[in-house]
Amino acid sequence: MDKKRPISDLQKRIEQLEERKRQILRLAKERERKKRAHRLIQTGALAEKYFELEHLTIPEREELFKIFANYINEKKPDKFKKKE
Repeated sequence: MDKKRPISDLQKRIEQLEERKRQILRLAKERERKKRAHRLIQTGALAEKYFELEHLTIPEREELFKIFANYINEKKPDKFKKKE
């Protein structure tokens, strides 16, 4: 029985470490979601501020963004382009 006990202790420790790993991954995902939500809120606030969108509905805003998206993406300075 002495030989089985250390193995069960190791298995228990492995399970604890795996659970800790899952917790860490969950926390990291939650932090990323919060950062993204914060960035989206800031972006929306800037769009409202500079494009005077307060009076438009969400579908109207999307229509407006679609109208100008190609132009903006084509004329965007290199320093603002997505780096791949």
